Amino acid sequence: MTYYGGKELAAAFRTVRNNTLKIAEEIPESKYGFSAAADSRTVQQTLDHVALSTNFQHTVHSDKVTDLAKLNFPDFVKRMADAEAVKRTKAETIALLKNEGEKFAAFLESLPESVLAEKVKMPPGAEPAEKSRFEMLMSAKEHEMHHRGQLMTMQRMIGIVPHITRQFQERMAQRMAAAPAAPQAQA
Repeated sequence: MTYYGGKELAAAFRTVRNNTLKIAEEIPESKYGFSAAADSRTVQQTLDHVALSTNFQHTVHSDKVTDLAKLNFPDFVKRMADAEAVKRTKAETIALLKNEGEKFAAFLESLPESVLAEKVKMPPGAEPAEKSRFEMLMSAKEHEMHHRGQLMTMQRMIGIVPHITRQFQERMAQRMAAAPAAPQAQA
């Protein structure tokens, strides 16, 4: 028995997705076209990418792909780009994040330890040459956290303090207020 299986993967993914959703909710729709630099994704494009990117892992593992060299990456990338290019309102983007996130989390919950332990061959030249399904599925959360960092930077650039920072600041203020005053040195 392991201490971290499908149920724990799903719970951790839901935490990450809920933080991404909070960012999507806090950024005004008028700023969804903002990008941090030329030739980089806008807020909208980043959120769409995050919402849809779990489809790769879901496809690989629900279809029981055992060798990524046999996966048609160009076709998958084209379908992803087409899906990300759909024009959405803020409300539609948030709904997409919620729906796709819950679909993926439910899938993660359904995976037994035996499936998580299965090995998948990576494309030729990749290191390592194979990974467990567990390791690959963890990367979905890591991928989203990478893009969430970008979104938090964009929040700062448009004048929003990210909710995670605000929560930390509130906890620190509470601790400081509750801490006993240090005795003053006498002269």
